[in-house]
Amino acid sequence: MNTKWRLQLPLHLMIIPGLLLVLIFSYGPMLGIIIAFQKFNPAKGIMGSPLIGFDNFVYVIKLPSFYQVIWNTIYIAVMKIIAGLIAPLTVAVLLNEMRREFVKRMVQTLVYLPHFLSWVILSGVLVDILSPSSGIVNQGLQWLGIEPIFFMADNHWFPFTLVLSNEWKEFGFSSIIYLAAITSINPSLYEAAVIDGANRWKQTWHVTLPGMAPIIVLMVTLSIGNVLNAGFEQVFNLYSPVVYESGDIIDTFVYRIGIVDAQYGVATAIGLFKSVVSFILLSTSYLMAYRFANYRIF
Repeated sequence: MNTKWRLQLPLHLMIIPGLLLVLIFSYGPMLGIIIAFQKFNPAKGIMGSPLIGFDNFVYVIKLPSFYQVIWNTIYIAVMKIIAGLIAPLTVAVLLNEMRREFVKRMVQTLVYLPHFLSWVILSGVLVDILSPSSGIVNQGLQWLGIEPIFFMADNHWFPFTLVLSNEWKEFGFSSIIYLAAITSINPSLYEAAVIDGANRWKQTWHVTLPGMAPIIVLMVTLSIGNVLNAGFEQVFNLYSPVVYESGDIIDTFVYRIGIVDAQYGVATAIGLFKSVVSFILLSTSYLMAYRFANYRIF
């Protein structure tokens, strides 16, 4: 027993730096949750600010724009989840069907590249591409006889702009997971399908997709827990007061209330509400994945 402990002790010691970082930056700040129940004053600090119970939550619920923000968040996030499943899955299957290795690697590199660029950079690129006067997209629409569209300033088009631009950035990198799942499928299944007369489409439908089912369930499960995460960095860099009606989400709403308006207690209350709901959604999704797909993450 002592010998086993001595062998494992270096491994346990390696965990300590990471554990300390988690405790300091993840669990330590959770003590600030008390601000949601206080009339917080930075000069007095957490210990000196008076408790006001659930007044901050009541105030949030009575805000006229709160329910619109909740709807925007869910609407944009659900569209991103659906697109984030279909696009990478389709790309992974198509890349798997490529026979020329050079072309396959070149395409993979091109579709991976946007993932490594920040939204600060990509927002500038999108503003130029989608400009109603000089953007290449609206120039193409004009050639087709269609009036220019204000993608960044139209409440109808802005949510779709967020979803499509997010997929443009992430679908290539997300497809890596599905490509890895395809490589784990037993090649003898494809050989059996060929003997049975299955063409490439039927092989994909009856062998590839069923073989990828566990990872698809996993990705959907993890995505459900992010229903209230519509992407702060992207929205913050792309939206403007003109599209608050359709583009303002919980995270940007909290930013404006907490940082811009300095209503720290109200902002913390909204953040706590979001965290509790996200925890419930994630726990429910794990239960559903186990019950309906017999799949466990842990």
